Amino acid sequence: MTVLLVLIYLLAPALVLKLCDKYSILKKIGPVLLLYLIGILLGNSGLVPNGAYELQDMIVTIIIPLAIPLMLFSCNFLQWDIKNALLTLFAGLFAVVIAVVSGHFIFSSVLSSDPVYGEHMNKISGMLAGVYTGGTPNLAAIKIMLGVPNEIYIMMHSYDMAISLIYLTFVLSFGIKLFRKILWYNPRNGAPLEKHMPLEIPEEQPYREFFKRKNFKPLMGALLLSVIIFAIAGGLSLLLPQKLQMVTVILTITTLGIAASFVKKVREIKLSYDAGMYLVYVFSIVVASMANLSNLNLTGGFYLLLYIAFVVFCSLAVQLVLAKIMKLDADTVLISSVSLVNSPPFVPLVATAMKNRGVIITGLTVGLVGYALGNYLGFLLALIL
Repeated sequence: MTVLLVLIYLLAPALVLKLCDKYSILKKIGPVLLLYLIGILLGNSGLVPNGAYELQDMIVTIIIPLAIPLMLFSCNFLQWDIKNALLTLFAGLFAVVIAVVSGHFIFSSVLSSDPVYGEHMNKISGMLAGVYTGGTPNLAAIKIMLGVPNEIYIMMHSYDMAISLIYLTFVLSFGIKLFRKILWYNPRNGAPLEKHMPLEIPEEQPYREFFKRKNFKPLMGALLLSVIIFAIAGGLSLLLPQKLQMVTVILTITTLGIAASFVKKVREIKLSYDAGMYLVYVFSIVVASMANLSNLNLTGGFYLLLYIAFVVFCSLAVQLVLAKIMKLDADTVLISSVSLVNSPPFVPLVATAMKNRGVIITGLTVGLVGYALGNYLGFLLALIL
């Protein structure tokens, strides 16, 4: 069963890409959203064995660190707008703080009498500030720092997965078009258009070219370089405390991927970006299949669920208003929001749906800074509240 599950994960993207190429209606929906929906159905169908989580977690842990360098190799980072990224980061962090503090006072009145959540309301708010500035490692770190009971942490993590799933589905289905209508949008935002790395999905799928002799050897070289970068990052992370390891891995692979992109021979590998995209497609179906909605226990935690949902979507609304005032572009704002709410590994996934690779480096940077600030911000906010 394990072998079959791995084959489904690896081959489903190829099948979906072929169907999208054949049927225009599926092409309009897009492979990312289709794979995400397939993953949700698979994860909640009962077909995935109970012991599959470790396998799924291993695939997700390995595949994104391999995909990110492959996608970065062909990028021209001289085109990156640093000022725009910093403004977007500020808007995102400010929006999270406003949403968390507002939600704290809105929901504390109903949660204060709850025997489980009442006395820990400020800690819950601090954990939410950490997780939606950084990610799950920040949620766990703040839990340890503040001494939050295990049952609250487990409940929050489960609800966070559910709300994040709804949020990402919203982004992939309606959010991109909505933001592009409200904020200004430049289809060629970021890196310049190149023949071997189009911003739009080409009529002829590039994946057909993978196994041709002229492309196969350079692609294997790019993959080997990505593996080496991952190994270096993993080795460095082992020298640090566990709570810093994920930040170290992502920061290192991003830095080395950027550095490699300045080498002309690496940058000109024809299909390295598309190979990274295929790994992102695999990631999308795997991570969606991990969200088993039947595991959620709504008893006693309904208002906590509402609080988490409020923080996610209120922060998005506040960020949208700030972006309008600061005149930030739609794709940069949305990719930064995804990086903060869902964490940096989801940046390539959403950039693929946007058909805009120029925002990848901004999204990763915002998310990495969020990882670094999340523990401080969450801990400080809990003390203040």
